[in-house]
Amino acid sequence: MTIRKILVVFSAFFLTGIACGQTSYDLLLKANALTGAGKPEQTVGLLSDYQGIKTDSRLLSIRAEAKLLLGDYTGAIDDFNSANKITQYSGEYGLARIYALKGDAVTSLNHLELSMRSPFRKREKEILLDPAFAKIEERPEWRSFWKKEWYTVPEGKISEIEYYVKAGKTEDAGLIFTELERDYPGNNASVYAGAIIKMSSGKNADATKSLSDLLISEPSNEKYLKALAASQSAASNFAGASASYAKLIGLEVPDADLFLLRAECYRKTGEKEKAMADITKFLTFYPESKRALHLAGKTESGSGNNLKALEYFSENLRLHPNDPECYIDRGNSYFLSKSWQWAVNDYSMSLDLDPYNQEAWLSKGISLVNSGKTEDACHDFRMSFALGNKKAVDYLSKYCIK
Repeated sequence: MTIRKILVVFSAFFLTGIACGQTSYDLLLKANALTGAGKPEQTVGLLSDYQGIKTDSRLLSIRAEAKLLLGDYTGAIDDFNSANKITQYSGEYGLARIYALKGDAVTSLNHLELSMRSPFRKREKEILLDPAFAKIEERPEWRSFWKKEWYTVPEGKISEIEYYVKAGKTEDAGLIFTELERDYPGNNASVYAGAIIKMSSGKNADATKSLSDLLISEPSNEKYLKALAASQSAASNFAGASASYAKLIGLEVPDADLFLLRAECYRKTGEKEKAMADITKFLTFYPESKRALHLAGKTESGSGNNLKALEYFSENLRLHPNDPECYIDRGNSYFLSKSWQWAVNDYSMSLDLDPYNQEAWLSKGISLVNSGKTEDACHDFRMSFALGNKKAVDYLSKYCIK
């Protein structure tokens, strides 16, 4: 059975599962995927067929967002209000967005204030960049709202540190951290900030220790768990990282990427079946994901199943025909199976799209040598060397210098 047919079958099983006890977490991830793919009408249909939605505030909120995208403000308001009845304040931010879109600043800000005083409070940057509030941003009520101190000093400094770390500006992050640690010594926010700065400086073992200590008192803290998993992966502690991702999945964090991240850890610990199970699950939500199909191919190839790897890489090429990396993936697979001419063809296609890939030039040259085309191979070895690949020197010496 081809990979494409397998994905269709899994998708059919998924939809059938709705009537046979499909978990709300799976539906949550599927609904997010459909909405993210610009298919809100399918999100509404999927969730409306599920009886359990009446008691799940998360699913009601997602359906509300989908209805909002479809212009059904009344239906969205009903769903957000229903979500509030199940889990207090869970629908307030959504209601704030709807009334802002309607131009009703007073009602919007009343709901936003309730959200800001709840566990569902969004970050300041997320709110300020939300286009839903564009209609009321020039209103005096909006300006008055933001004169209040909604965030603590440590929260503000943490946001700055996270921004600088993400931008690679570790020195700037360190300066703010010095202030934070001085004014709030021992505060969990300070420990977290120090951990992510350690990670950005390559001190992943130290970061892992700090984050592990934090999680003793806050074992379900999503931010800390994600940072811990990242630090463990960076320190090549893939067994630890897979356990951290498993905790996040167990908490039903609505992020399907967690399955791919855990799959990569399983692949590196040699747990191929677990890795493929996670990749397959991810593909039920995102069947055209280049990243997932690439990882599936690498996992199969790494376990010696090169034919299955070729199927995944070929499917990725069918979906992404102008991506040079997809040609390289399949070329590498042909290379491993010693199908030299097929490898040459794929490396050639990748180089047509990206002529500056030194490894592709080298691999194509090696494939040509094995095809008996040494003169052509020398051209490729020279190209690889000219692009800075020192490994090409050995091949030039062996095959091209007489």
